[in-house]
Amino acid sequence: MAEQPISNEVALRIALASRLFPELSIGDFIDALQTYVGDALDEASLSKITVTNLKTALGHTYELDGEEHGEDADAADIAIFKKAVRILWGELDEIDQLPPIEAYQEGDLPNSIRVAAASNNREMLDGHFGSCLRYLIYQLSVDEIRLIDIRSAIEADLSDDKNAFRVSLIRDCPVLYIVAIGGPAAGKVVQAGIYPIKKEAGGPAREILSELQHAIATSPPPWLAKILGVADGDRVKNYKALVET
Repeated sequence: MAEQPISNEVALRIALASRLFPELSIGDFIDALQTYVGDALDEASLSKITVTNLKTALGHTYELDGEEHGEDADAADIAIFKKAVRILWGELDEIDQLPPIEAYQEGDLPNSIRVAAASNNREMLDGHFGSCLRYLIYQLSVDEIRLIDIRSAIEADLSDDKNAFRVSLIRDCPVLYIVAIGGPAAGKVVQAGIYPIKKEAGGPAREILSELQHAIATSPPPWLAKILGVADGDRVKNYKALVET
């Protein structure tokens, strides 16, 4: 693994490209890239990767365009390598582009909470806790939902404890939205003081968070009231939860 931090843009490219080779772990894929770019994984180094480089690094012996063993090359396989290289170069489909981060300083949104959403594409809640590409971090108040950070989860696959690494990324978020989460992972999340909310259907993150926003404004359930710091005597005892548990 590279010693220097990987930018969100580079992490996105690597994660998307690696998904074209499901037989490889993301760690193995990064090792293959570093065969040609060294420890510095950045946009400049990724732009130098060629199809032949990538094929050789991943252990393929045939050459592109029939140069050698061309009779054994499968057209679909070649297309996958070409797509992977384009992704590494930064030629991403619109759906894979990251949403803009909005400026935020502590105290900008009084009486707000921080919420993480597991995501793979743009500003969508569509990720499993243990495999999503990133976490969208929102600051949410009754009047506003602000995207304040995007945290890549690419390095989690290189960690000895993937779930613990992912929890460390969102430890400052009392609430976590996911489309799915395993039992052991859920245990680590809860132990970290994070309340997981599963939305199996997923959807646009802001639309889903607006339900939480409405719950805050009307009748927050006890777990949410506790996070908001509402005194026990002031909490609504009878309510209809507006989020799935």
